[in-house]
Amino acid sequence: MRTSVSLYHRHRFPAEIISHSVWLYFRFALSFRDVEEMLAMRGVTLSYETVREWCLKFGQTYANDLRRKSSRPGDQWHLDEVFLKINGRIHYLWRAVDQDGDVLDILVQGQRDKRAAKNFFHKLLKKLRYVPRLVITDKLKSYSAAKAEMLPSVNHCQKKYQNNRAENSHQSTRLRERLLRRFKSAGHAQHFPLGLRHH
Repeated sequence: MRTSVSLYHRHRFPAEIISHSVWLYFRFALSFRDVEEMLAMRGVTLSYETVREWCLKFGQTYANDLRRKSSRPGDQWHLDEVFLKINGRIHYLWRAVDQDGDVLDILVQGQRDKRAAKNFFHKLLKKLRYVPRLVITDKLKSYSAAKAEMLPSVNHCQKKYQNNRAENSHQSTRLRERLLRRFKSAGHAQHFPLGLRHH
């Protein structure tokens, strides 16, 4: 992670340690305690609470920095949604990746209907500022209805197994969910996958 050193001004630890800690947490399915232990093995003593504070403070900057420096995403959007239980209530994490597996964006919503699909399309179009050549989804009717209104000229593929790339991209979410014993809020669920690349 390369982020302006000025961001870390007046922090007790050097910028290299802070940035590496944030990179570890967001790049891999690690807990704050995992990062604490990994740094301890490298001779850096700090608490997992410190790692948590850094991730909350600098995580979005890290994700934005990655997106700024990355090349233009691919022209195929693979969309999928997966349910999450947050404080006992079902939510849906909508995720879009391109044909190279790069995460384009995510959105946590309480529904998986046409309105929710339109919200996600709107978020993607506003952020990416281009129209894809092809949209690939599962057979959820909400996608078809939303795409017909928002991207009528774009090809839409809903064939079985064609959307494995987006479905596989959810694996890191499921792993992190198990590590954290469920997400505490919709914002928490939406925050950590930003900027991640699926391999």
